[in-house]
Amino acid sequence: MSIHETIFKKLDKLGVVDLLKNNIGDSKSRSKPFMDLSFDCLSLNESVAQIALAHNYIQNGDVCADPDMEIRLNLKTGEAEALSFQQAMPPIYDVVYPEPGMVNPKLKKSLNSFLSSWLGNCIEQGHKFTH
Repeated sequence: MSIHETIFKKLDKLGVVDLLKNNIGDSKSRSKPFMDLSFDCLSLNESVAQIALAHNYIQNGDVCADPDMEIRLNLKTGEAEALSFQQAMPPIYDVVYPEPGMVNPKLKKSLNSFLSSWLGNCIEQGHKFTH
């Protein structure tokens, strides 16, 4: 199984695929004592969706990402991939596809590996999106 299929299966286990199939644009998963996990559908057309998943915390009145990732899912092929990663402290913002037709292969591999691990941790913590 490829990393992209593994990521998709973990997103499905978290309930993300059901949210997309039911046209739910945003949702939160709460699993105490862990940080809430937020879902936002950024775009959805036919079988391709772009979403954001994030853990956020408040510091000095500001919402801080820890982390916030954009992910593309292909509902037909059952594959998903990391598009970007950001966190507030220390400030990091990385993009796999910095310009049309350009890709950072090393970053792509690294972010997909991190995403797969992070999703596994979210599942272990008991996160699940429901509608």
